[in-house]
Amino acid sequence: MARLNVLAFAVLAMATMAAIPAADSAQPSLLTFIFGDSLTEVGNNNFLQYSLAKSNYPWYGIDYKGGQATGRFTNGRTIGDIISSKLGIPSPPPHLSLSKAEDAILKGANYASGGAGILNETGLYFIQRLTFEDQINAFDKTNQAVKAKLGGVAADKLFNEAVFFIGIGSNDYVNNFLQPFLADAQQYTPEEFVELLVSTLDHQLSRLYQLGARKMMFHGLGPLGCIPSQRVKSKRGECLKQVNRWALQFNSKVKNLLISLKRRLPTAQLTFVDTYHDVLDLINNPGAYGFKVSNTSCCNVASLGGLCLPNSKLCKNRTEFVFWDAFHPSDAANAVLADRIFSTVFSQSHSPSPAPSSGGRPHHPHHPHH
Repeated sequence: MARLNVLAFAVLAMATMAAIPAADSAQPSLLTFIFGDSLTEVGNNNFLQYSLAKSNYPWYGIDYKGGQATGRFTNGRTIGDIISSKLGIPSPPPHLSLSKAEDAILKGANYASGGAGILNETGLYFIQRLTFEDQINAFDKTNQAVKAKLGGVAADKLFNEAVFFIGIGSNDYVNNFLQPFLADAQQYTPEEFVELLVSTLDHQLSRLYQLGARKMMFHGLGPLGCIPSQRVKSKRGECLKQVNRWALQFNSKVKNLLISLKRRLPTAQLTFVDTYHDVLDLINNPGAYGFKVSNTSCCNVASLGGLCLPNSKLCKNRTEFVFWDAFHPSDAANAVLADRIFSTVFSQSHSPSPAPSSGGRPHHPHHPHH
């Protein structure tokens, strides 16, 4: 499933949209395309019959409007949902819910899929999921459908002006390299593995560019060693420092990749979104943000998969827990992170007046000691 690494990429993307003057009603709104894993999924895997990476059952969605599961891997909203709401922009729908024939395809789509990774073999044991390559192939079909509707020139203009949010890579560690029974964990050293990820990502981002993507935002990994599914491997329930070091190594190499791509791809606007230390601060100092528990999940995830199953027991106060299940933040944590990133990303000249933080939580300055 997706991890905290994806937490803010959609947020910054939405921020980019807000900085662009609103189009008048006679013009199509800015296209937004989201790629990633379960932190940004809004229901694609519900359309995959045999996928084991689904969240379309209780208790997921218990705090979402209507109280029903939608395919989001949390008890409520994703960060993308919250930021979209703040900006008055609808969250793009799951692309598998859209017909190529309908005009909704002209308004952007979300291709994210729980269990997805940069590598095709990542998340293999979920049976069905849309790998990053699958997501790019799906966008290729969207591209062709839009060109059939609008013509090549108009379609190219729309894609060139669209914002592409990409948050991927955590599953390549959590549901691949960190699983000792899988081939990649046995075949590669950590250094070889990260080089494989980055070289694969190089080709994938280059292909998106060839398909018209110009404004691309890539969100790096968060402190993967601190999510509940990793902490349980520590005798004292502490963060796994080595896993966090690998996440930082990945981030560093992807930053360098984006610099290289900028030199090779004329007119590409590539941004690396780095919130590693912001997320780590929320986990290390939960009380500063109004939380009580950040080392385990609200939902008692006794299952091997780490998801919140219908027979799981829930914590009494869901707003006091940073994590909802073994991998994903709670609605309350998403709200705090969305508020923080929203206020950080927007300049005063571009931002609307800040909305009150969810649940009346106070805003806290970032602790500078990291």
